[in-house]
Amino acid sequence: MQESYIRLAIFASGSGSNCENIIRYFETSHRIGVSLVLSNRADAYALVRAERLGVPTVVVSKEQLADEKVLLPLLRSHGIDFIVLAGFLPLVPNYLAETYEKRMLNIHPSLLPKYGGKGMWGRHVHEAVKKAGERQTGMTVHYVTPVCDEGGIVAQFSVDLSPDDSVEDIMEKEHRLEMEHFPKVIEMAVEEAFFRKKH
Repeated sequence: MQESYIRLAIFASGSGSNCENIIRYFETSHRIGVSLVLSNRADAYALVRAERLGVPTVVVSKEQLADEKVLLPLLRSHGIDFIVLAGFLPLVPNYLAETYEKRMLNIHPSLLPKYGGKGMWGRHVHEAVKKAGERQTGMTVHYVTPVCDEGGIVAQFSVDLSPDDSVEDIMEKEHRLEMEHFPKVIEMAVEEAFFRKKH
């Protein structure tokens, strides 16, 4: 009997380099693929990247995101089994975190629990790392729960920093980790959620 095909949705708010990287990573997989890219911003470049790669896209308003009677049917219509947040800035509503419990991942550009929580996203994180004089930074992939940045950690990867590193240098070092590791961690989490427990 053929195994299930797991459909991912990527939620993104920005340029979408992670989004494109994830889509490309799963392009040749027979078990996992990206079936939808959702954004809260019509001008998010992630949507352009997805469309170029043949992945359906949708833009949702703040009100639509908050309304489970709108969002859950939308996700069901695309057969979405698992959600990946890749630079998605709005807070995920509780109903969505609960519906996709252990089936929704987020990436954070620091070694949580350091530099997490409200207001800690993007450049703000790297500025805080620089200001604190950290000798290491990294990325964290964690499950999404109703509490911001406090879901169970799935994987962390670190990189050494030099006192001479600028905020841009820190961003670049951390982003390279994301490009290398994030798709593999998603694959591992999906395997854990859908395939391994069957055996």
